[in-house]
Amino acid sequence: MAGQFELVQHDGDDRERLTCRDCGFVAYENPKIVVGSVVAADGGVLLCRRAIEPRRGFWTLPAGYLEMHETVEEGARREAWEEARARIALEGLLAVYSIARLGQVQLMYRARLAEPGFSAGPESLDVRVFAWDEIPWDEIAFPTVSWALHAWKEGARHPGPPVFNPPEDARGTRPLPGAAMVGGTE
Repeated sequence: MAGQFELVQHDGDDRERLTCRDCGFVAYENPKIVVGSVVAADGGVLLCRRAIEPRRGFWTLPAGYLEMHETVEEGARREAWEEARARIALEGLLAVYSIARLGQVQLMYRARLAEPGFSAGPESLDVRVFAWDEIPWDEIAFPTVSWALHAWKEGARHPGPPVFNPPEDARGTRPLPGAAMVGGTE
């Protein structure tokens, strides 16, 4: 590898940064942005059973990492297509979640199907619409899925400004009980 990196606290900075000894390049580590949506369809919500780790086999919202050179709205629509082969219309920002333990910021939208139809994409084993009382809560992949579903339900009649982390996990440091967290997304 060209150059050697070491931790250095630069003048005016409040933390150490990985810095190349040869050229002084600072390798900033910044959070990843996750975009997704709660898609209302046929009186319920669209959920995807994950075909990939982490949490393979568990249910999630259509969501994933924002790609370079796309807007957050484009990313949310792309993720719905990739995971659920669903064309969606965004209806507003539902929630902004901070997951400090993973270095993530998650932007979740309210959405609806823009055209009929959906099916499992390459990252999903199954895709279904669940009525509220049929959601498999014990098989939800990540805390933010549960948070976003509840925020959607609570704001269904009167959508308002986006919500944030619940007070009991304000920094996004708690995984779901019994969930072994391994890198990647939540």
